[in-house]
Amino acid sequence: MPQGNTPAPVQPEAISRAEKLNTRAAGVVGLAVLLSRVLGLAREQIFAALFGGGRVMDAFTIAFRIPNLLRDLFAEGALSTAFVTVFARTATLQDGAAAWRLANKVATLTVVTLSAITIVGIVVAPWLVTLLAPGFDPAKAALTVTLTRVMWPFILLVSLAALVMGMLNARNVFGMPAMASSFFNLGSIVAGVVLGYWLDPHFGPRAILGLAIGTLIGGGLQLLVQLPTLAREGYRFHPDLRWRDPGVSAILRLMGPSVVAASTTQVNVLVNSVFASELGDGPTFWLTVAFRLMQLPLGVFGVALGTVALPLLARMAATGNTHVFRSELARGMRLAFLMTIPASVGLIVLADPIISVLYQHGRFGVHETAESAGALRFYALGLSGYAGLKVLVNAFYALDRRKTPMVVSFIAVGLNLLLNWIFTRQLGWGHRGLAFSTACVATSNFLILYFLMRAQLGRLESRAMMVLLVKVAVASAALFAVSWAGAHYLLADWQVQPFWPKSARLILVIFTAAAAFFLCASALGIGEVRDITAALRRRLRRAASGSSG
Repeated sequence: MPQGNTPAPVQPEAISRAEKLNTRAAGVVGLAVLLSRVLGLAREQIFAALFGGGRVMDAFTIAFRIPNLLRDLFAEGALSTAFVTVFARTATLQDGAAAWRLANKVATLTVVTLSAITIVGIVVAPWLVTLLAPGFDPAKAALTVTLTRVMWPFILLVSLAALVMGMLNARNVFGMPAMASSFFNLGSIVAGVVLGYWLDPHFGPRAILGLAIGTLIGGGLQLLVQLPTLAREGYRFHPDLRWRDPGVSAILRLMGPSVVAASTTQVNVLVNSVFASELGDGPTFWLTVAFRLMQLPLGVFGVALGTVALPLLARMAATGNTHVFRSELARGMRLAFLMTIPASVGLIVLADPIISVLYQHGRFGVHETAESAGALRFYALGLSGYAGLKVLVNAFYALDRRKTPMVVSFIAVGLNLLLNWIFTRQLGWGHRGLAFSTACVATSNFLILYFLMRAQLGRLESRAMMVLLVKVAVASAALFAVSWAGAHYLLADWQVQPFWPKSARLILVIFTAAAAFFLCASALGIGEVRDITAALRRRLRRAASGSSG
């Protein structure tokens, strides 16, 4: 915590009120992110059915990944996190007008900087593709270069969208910003399919250009849908080139280390792409399919908790409320583990039928399903580590300890390179080894940061954390038993089962396993389950009273 601040007395009712607001906001963000993840899944389902899981989708995946990495570096990673921290601090310690002036400066700087980066990226695209996909043959590499150049402006659009999201989150507006990425998925699906059909009704390699253009249209929609909400909050954009400002300097200081720290996952995914490009046609896209499914529970729980926690943690750090800061951080991590540990178990046991139901259509066959499921099982091992990082890294930024996650991220990238080399080239595990390496890195990254944060705060409710983990493990064992039985008796022949019976059986197994987990968790007295249940009951009562009125 900042030195020299005398913590204000914290009343129990203040903590309770903060927890309720945080839980409610996390629920809103979680539902919105769930919709976005589902639409993102639908986007990849449609693209996989149209183009299969081979060389064309490998080329599109790498081409999209290049600007997507910069999105995580400058937008949803470094810029968004740094901006929310400084914007919330400015609004708390000064006033709203000062915060809006800071927003104008940062928005202008973002447009100028990322426009220049976009132009440079278009020029150097051939070298980037050679660097990130050295195993591609000349024709596959040429297609990747073309798609990369088309999609480069995406980074500018989504960076501005992330900046707007940061402004709204700092104003405690979470619904529309979280919904914005759903409009990206809708725009890219509709525009991509229509343009692809127009270019090639048979959806050959030429039609993939339509998907690239559709990606730009979706990025534009993600920005535009948030602007009316921002205008209602009182923001008016005015270009401001006066960047010699303490707030801008603070954001840039935060961004430098967090460019590395907040994007460790994407950097490691890119490293995986280099190794995957040498494994033939398909592994690059199979890893993308598996990673997308792993991100569904991560997006709903980890991202939601991290998004909502950051403004609150920043305000608590600015005012010196150490007790509330520590309590909210520990509670956020417990909630993340409560939801992601059972999700990991379910994904590991049911990986094959889940991917079969979601992706095994059109040109995406049984072989592609099995290979993607193999990667999903290993990715799922790191799901809880990812979720915990979403909350924990933001806490370091709120404390202005930006260098700590950066140093740990350097270690993580080096570890990923080493493990990739061991698992793929020494042990011959192929793309499954790349997924396992990523899970190991996420888990080790979280553990290092957790113990460093515990040393920073003196204590971090570790006993409550251990009690929760033991109870969740017991409840997850019940979920495992139900999932295993369903996989071996209802879904054993998933390769040949018709779609609708297979889907119905899979849904039955998932809901039964989830019910077994929550019944067991409730019987074990997990307090967070009671909080979630009570919140759902209150929401249902409000909905019922509203409809009756």
